[in-house]
Amino acid sequence: MPTWTSRRIEPGHSLREQIEESLTAAIVTGLVEPHELLTVPVLASQYEVSATPVREAMLNLARRGFVVPVRNKGFRVREVGRDELSNLVRTRRLLECPTMLDVAERFTAADRPAFDALVVRVRDAADARDFPTYVRADKELHLGLLALLGNPILVEVVGNLRDQTRTVGIAAKITREQLRASIDEHEALLDFLEAGDGAAASELMSRHIGHVLGWWSGVAEDTTPSATL
Repeated sequence: MPTWTSRRIEPGHSLREQIEESLTAAIVTGLVEPHELLTVPVLASQYEVSATPVREAMLNLARRGFVVPVRNKGFRVREVGRDELSNLVRTRRLLECPTMLDVAERFTAADRPAFDALVVRVRDAADARDFPTYVRADKELHLGLLALLGNPILVEVVGNLRDQTRTVGIAAKITREQLRASIDEHEALLDFLEAGDGAAASELMSRHIGHVLGWWSGVAEDTTPSATL
């Protein structure tokens, strides 16, 4: 069974949601490559479930732009080109960077332990090169910060944008050093927020999002302090 389907489907939880989350993580990380054809019967066999929740998950992924239905065959994973990635990065910066000013006003020392625990989850997943878990924990951390503002629409929109901001084969492109540097930025971001320095948090967030077009795409970055992405 492929490693991206090895996550156990838990009884009592929505099968469709679990399958959709698993496939989203696999597509985002590049474990399922663009143009790959996914079929409901094969996926149902791999997840050891009936075809219904798989079909529902695939239809929802199609609505979200992850796959394209192929008549009488299945669903083909849609490729995200460089131009589309650039537009996604620009849009995310417009939404995520300025809001760090507001998050810095809301963030308190009492909030810190929960986010520190998420950083540990991200780091542990990175050390294990478990990119599906890495992506889920990273998303939970970033959306958790935005959730402090009490705007569920913002959280939903940014969450969808983050899911769409995917590259091909990131597991093979990013080095351990780059991965560690990216994770260290999480801790620095929390430090800025706890100190109430929204401007520094906003600037750091801009660099952090920019890694999508750099390290996560296998492109070298200028890491000098004055460099901006």
